[in-house]
Amino acid sequence: MKYQPMSFVLFLALLACNTTSKLSKPGEPIFVAPLAVQAYSFRNYFPKDVVATLDNIKAMGITEIEGTPGRIDLEDYKKLCDERGISIPSNGANFDQLENTPMDIVKNAKTLGAKYVMCAWVPHKSGEFSLADAQKAVAVFNKAGKILQENGLTLCYHPHGYEFQPYEKGTLLDYIIQNTDAKYVSFEMDVFWIQFGGGDPVALLQKYGNRWKLMHLKDMKKGTEKNLTGGTSVENNVPLGTGELDMKNILIEGRKIGIAHYFIEDESSAVMAQVPESIAYLRSLRY
Repeated sequence: MKYQPMSFVLFLALLACNTTSKLSKPGEPIFVAPLAVQAYSFRNYFPKDVVATLDNIKAMGITEIEGTPGRIDLEDYKKLCDERGISIPSNGANFDQLENTPMDIVKNAKTLGAKYVMCAWVPHKSGEFSLADAQKAVAVFNKAGKILQENGLTLCYHPHGYEFQPYEKGTLLDYIIQNTDAKYVSFEMDVFWIQFGGGDPVALLQKYGNRWKLMHLKDMKKGTEKNLTGGTSVENNVPLGTGELDMKNILIEGRKIGIAHYFIEDESSAVMAQVPESIAYLRSLRY
C-alpha cells in the first residue's frame, strides 16, 4: 500500500484535538485556578475590622486577593495577608495616577508583591464615552504601560461597559484594544460589565486571546436592564451560576487562552453569603 503523506490541514486539526484533550477530559474540573477575590467585594467590612475580614476571607478557602482595603499601611496589609497565606497578585491604580505618577504605582505594587496593575475607569462624561476619551486612554495606557513593564509589572485595563459605543465596524473597546501596544498593555475582563455594555464575553475572549490576562468573575441577575453608563444596582450581582452569564463557557475559554488570575467580585450587600455560593459553583463545574 502506497504511503500517503498527511495533509498540513489534517495535521493541524489533529494537533488541535490533541491539545484540547490534554486541556480537558470528561468529568475533570473546569476551574482549577486558586480561589481569589477582589478586595472591593468586602468594602463594607474592611473599614470595621481588617483583621476579621481577612480571617473570614481565609476561612472561605481564598488564597489570592486583588487590591487593598484602603486607609491601611501597605506593608502592614501585606504582612496580614502573608500571615494568612493570601497573596496579592494584582493591585489597582486610577487613571490619574497612571497619567501623572506611574512610579508611585510601581512602588505600591512592589510593596504588595503584585505583578499586575489594573485600572477600572477612564474619566468621561456620564453615558458619553467618546472617541477622544478612547484616544486619551490609549495614549496614557501606552505610556504608563511601558514604564510599568520596564519595572516588571503588567498594566491591565478593566473595561466597564461604557466602551461599547459604536465605532467604525466595531466599538470603542475594539479601538482601545487594537491601538494599545500589546507589549505594554493587557486587559482584565469583568464579565459582568462586558455583558452589561452589550458585549459577548466568550466572543471577546476568543477575538483577543491573550490580550486578556485577568478576569473578574461575577454574575448578573436575570433580566437586568442594560445600558452604556457602566453602572447599575449592586443588588444585580448574584452568585455565580445563578444569573444570565454563560459562566461555564466563559471559564472554559478563559482556561484555553491562559487567564492568569480569576477574582470573584461580588458588589452586593449579601457578599458574605454569596461568595461561598460562588465558590461552591466553581468547584462543581466539570467538562
